[in-house]
Formats: sequence, structure tokens, C-alpha cells
Amino acid sequence: MQKEIEFFERHFKGLFEHELLEEMQKVGSYLELDAGSYLMRAGGYIRSVPIILEGTIKILREDKDGKEMLLYYLSGLDSCAMSLTCCLSSKISDISAYAEEKTKMISFPFEKVEEWMCKYSSWKVFVFQTYQKRFDNLLETIDCIAFNKLDQRLVSLIKKKIKVTGGTKILYCTHEELATELATSREVVSRLLKQLEKIGKLKLSRNKIEML
Repeated sequence: MQKEIEFFERHFKGLFEHELLEEMQKVGSYLELDAGSYLMRAGGYIRSVPIILEGTIKILREDKDGKEMLLYYLSGLDSCAMSLTCCLSSKISDISAYAEEKTKMISFPFEKVEEWMCKYSSWKVFVFQTYQKRFDNLLETIDCIAFNKLDQRLVSLIKKKIKVTGGTKILYCTHEELATELATSREVVSRLLKQLEKIGKLKLSRNKIEML
């Protein structure tokens, strides 16, 4: 579904020049993804690059046994550095992208990524800033794994999920989901959550966690 130029001007005001917005209007496809749906899966070719308008996408890395681990989140006006890299090099995707909540985005054909890099300075800046943000996200993930105990990583993940979903202190999710993103078992996460509740860090209800 294509959108009118006013739609692009409203969402990307001050980010891209008008000439680029006109091109985006011609080739961009508007997409809505329901919560729980995959935007892409590991092992496939990426044929387009999304820019998130509303909602949250989580980027997951899968090991050879099919176990997934959270790398980072994408939200408003974010794009995926992995998508950009795969498009430019025609590589198979190493990651999966999963909608944390209902998400709206604009998707652009992969052949435009390199063309716009040479043609529009604002797009080049956007791509470089996307790489920098994702690099910072990955450093944060590595630091968390290398230097924090699992209970600290769990608290950090809960706070991050609350932040990206626009909440204040309450997160609605299952223990299984948290375990998947931490690459551990549901039993371990449930035990740690009970310990954190016991020392007054949080309060547990069915599929609900409240930070205290």
C-alpha cells in the first residue's frame, strides 16, 4: 500500500530532504505487522529495508539448535543495520525480526539502499547513525553477558522491555519469553523472579511483572 507524500513529510520531517521523500513515496510500501509475527527469519534473503514508524521489533540471533537470544530492539524511526548490510552485500540473513507489539513501518526495496547512499547526504547520515546505534546496542548486550550475573541481566531486560513498550513500571510477558531472550530456561527465570520478588525488587502476577 502506498501513502501520499504528506504522510512521509509528517513522519520524516527534518530527517530527509524533500527530493528523497518524493522517491520514498514512489517506492515505499506501508506495512502493519501484528504482535507475535515475524518480519524476517534467519536463513532468508532480505529484499527490503524497513523503517519503523510505530511499535517495537526485536532482533533475535539463533544458534544451530534453534535457540534464540535477544540482540536489540527497534522502535520509532529505527532501521535494522543487519538488513542494510545484507542488502548491500546480498547476504543471507543471520537474524530474525519479531514484532513485540503491533508495528507499523515503511519498507523500501534493497536496490535503493546503495543508490540513495550516493545520491542523498541525509540517507547516508541515517545509515551511518543506524550502524552506530546498533553497534552501541550490541556492545551493551556483550557487556551485560560478560560482566553481569543472570539476575542482573534479567532485571536489565525487564527494564528495557518496559521502556521500549512505553510503559512505566509494569511489563506484560511470560517467563518463557524472558527465558528465550536471555538464552536460558524458563525454570531458571522463574526461580530468579521469585528471588527478586522475595527481596522486594518486583511483584509477580500471572504474565505480569511490576518493578518496585
